[in-house]
Amino acid sequence: MQIALELACGVLIGFTLGLIGGGGSILAVPLMVYVVGVKNPHVAIGTSAMAVAVNALTGLVSHARAGTVKWKCAAIFAPCGVVGAFIGAAFGKAVNGQKLLLCFALLMIAVGVLMLRGRRNQGEAGAACNRQNMPRVMMAGAGTGVLSGFFGIGGGFLIVPALIACTRMPILNAVGTSLVAVAALGASTALSYMLSGYVDWVMGALFVAGGIVGSFLGTRAAKRLSGSGAALTTFFACVIFTVAAYMIWKSLSAL
Repeated sequence: MQIALELACGVLIGFTLGLIGGGGSILAVPLMVYVVGVKNPHVAIGTSAMAVAVNALTGLVSHARAGTVKWKCAAIFAPCGVVGAFIGAAFGKAVNGQKLLLCFALLMIAVGVLMLRGRRNQGEAGAACNRQNMPRVMMAGAGTGVLSGFFGIGGGFLIVPALIACTRMPILNAVGTSLVAVAALGASTALSYMLSGYVDWVMGALFVAGGIVGSFLGTRAAKRLSGSGAALTTFFACVIFTVAAYMIWKSLSAL
């Protein structure tokens, strides 16, 4: 039963990554803590970062084949994010686990609001990274990396709107491009937590196995629903608000 539960959670995480380029890790941590029953929030953060990194690579293969990845933007964004992730992880491990979950939930609410505000932004076909927007892309990469490392997330739900804001690329391109950074940031965060003994490899492997299936299904759905981005974003924002409210309630009860 426990194995089936972890596989199912992995499928859900992979599906959201393939569908909208993010959301996998923002759901992975609460799923591990409140559904699977991981006692130590730091272990949940470290393990989810590892699983999300691998699942992002799976989704990236499908998006690369579909030609939706802006490789130049990814090459600029990802390295800046990796540097920020190591810095953020160092601070995150020093914070009390329950307080970290509470801060994580508040960040989820902020991101949900931003997603709703930008849900009708369709982007510009052919938009890419250039000399004019490169500084903004680098700053966005570093800032996203810090948050990714601090909260142990892949950061895709932050990277997608950041790429759209910096370059005005269509959401489908932002989703594909974000997976490069999600994989890099997740791996960096996981490495930092692994060195501190905060990764459960058995559970992580089950999440990855389920995530591979979910990523494939999510990528196929993304290509079919790319014209319904507003409805998709609204739905996912509502999921974020629901999970965040539950996390805030549980965290405040534990403090």
